[in-house]
Amino acid sequence: MIIRKSDLMDKIIVLDFGSQYSHLICRRMREFSVYSELVPFDISLEELKKLEPKGIIFSGGPSSVYKSDAPIPDKGIFDMKIPLLGICYGHQLIVNQFGGKVKRANKEYGSSMLTIDNDTNLLGGISESIRAWMSHGDEAEQVPTGFEIIGHTESAQAAAIANKSGSIFGIQFHPEVVHTEQGTQILKNFALKICGAKQEWTMKTFVENSVEKISKIEGNVLCAVSGGVDSTVTALLIHKAIGDRLKCIFVDNGLLRKNEEKEIEEMFTKNFSVNFNSINAKEEFLKKLKGIIDPEQKRKIIGEEFIRIFTDFAEKNGPFKWLAQGTLYPDVIESGVSKGPASVIKTHHNVGGLPDWLKLEILEPLRDLYKDEVRKIGEILGVPKLLLIRHPFPGPGLAVRIIGEITEKKLQIAKIASKIVEEELEDAELYDKVWQAYAAVGDDKAVGVVGDERKYGNIVMIRVVDSVDAMTADWTRLPHGLLEKISNRITNEIDDVTWVSYVVSSKPPATIEPQ
Repeated sequence: MIIRKSDLMDKIIVLDFGSQYSHLICRRMREFSVYSELVPFDISLEELKKLEPKGIIFSGGPSSVYKSDAPIPDKGIFDMKIPLLGICYGHQLIVNQFGGKVKRANKEYGSSMLTIDNDTNLLGGISESIRAWMSHGDEAEQVPTGFEIIGHTESAQAAAIANKSGSIFGIQFHPEVVHTEQGTQILKNFALKICGAKQEWTMKTFVENSVEKISKIEGNVLCAVSGGVDSTVTALLIHKAIGDRLKCIFVDNGLLRKNEEKEIEEMFTKNFSVNFNSINAKEEFLKKLKGIIDPEQKRKIIGEEFIRIFTDFAEKNGPFKWLAQGTLYPDVIESGVSKGPASVIKTHHNVGGLPDWLKLEILEPLRDLYKDEVRKIGEILGVPKLLLIRHPFPGPGLAVRIIGEITEKKLQIAKIASKIVEEELEDAELYDKVWQAYAAVGDDKAVGVVGDERKYGNIVMIRVVDSVDAMTADWTRLPHGLLEKISNRITNEIDDVTWVSYVVSSKPPATIEPQ
């Protein structure tokens, strides 16, 4: 069961052609309170009309429009007489549909300087030139009759086009990613000025609608809580709707941050009036993970073991009909189970890791939301600020931050090193200014000198990133003095570590977590 906003509000529909950025388009729309929803590119014209969109956006994608297997939407969409915007592949789709020509070109990936040739309509209020994020291997060689070029880059002369009526647009770049300057303003121009959509999407309304809908479900709900923002907000939202029909269960899998199991139990028992149950399953999890190296296998083992524990608890303490989870949009798209054809990046234990034999129905009230939206809901529900600013932590825990086999030594290194990173960020008053920070460890080793003696120890990788929704992220430029302090503490306080490295890869092409 997925809790969704009422279909009565104005909305912009995004057709998903397989881009990893597709959900980001919806996310940017919601930033300025316009509801946006992602649907498959091959949605029927009848189903699309039922949604009554104020405008339609074609997302990017990995395909080429001139290939026989290229994804093509129902051509009736072009006769709906509502504004259209094509992004990257969507741009090429519009060029091709209206009689232009698309050709293979040199791959352009990264930031390019976009020059604005017409600053009305879509590009109104934009600077004369901006940095725009490109990710394509095709380009428009010939613009369709009735269209004009409104923006260009050095390598793409038709980087932005518009038809003469001002209702159909195509842009080669991605305004939805944070790397594009004023990208949100471009989407805002489309939604508000061109489509005339009303700004009706708010988290307060989402809470009201969700509580109303959840209150109507039958049966008891078992909610998995991890102490993180997502599962905590999920639990409080459901509790607001059904009260004592909800039971929360926290499973200590042995892969948590240092002292986290005690902190979580204390937080729930002191701050919230929900029914809270704790299960120590460290031995079971670590035993099943012994000798496992492949990260996807780790995730699936952890996901299945969680479900076994939840099912066993439900059978002994039930009856329960539902299992509630704090699944978010990024979890869904990265696990490859979103509505569109995007590739699997990694399986999230609460999405792609669910086994076929699960006896409980799934309740995911936050499935269509992003992290910052969830934090806003948390504020509405009275979640303490210290929890709301807490950094995201993966469901499989340190299993995805320990590269290779999980051993007791590497587990302790990850726990202590991550704690040091968090402490130093807090001391520097930077903890709540970065999106996520942690330490990872693998099997790589390096020589160090300790007390004038040679030592062969582990290499620890520090990862600190800035983001707004986890779909894209940039590595944080920490002060050199702070990095030095973190490194010195880790090598001095953890006997098995000789080297500390700092990860400077952004997402994309990297992911935030190493596995």
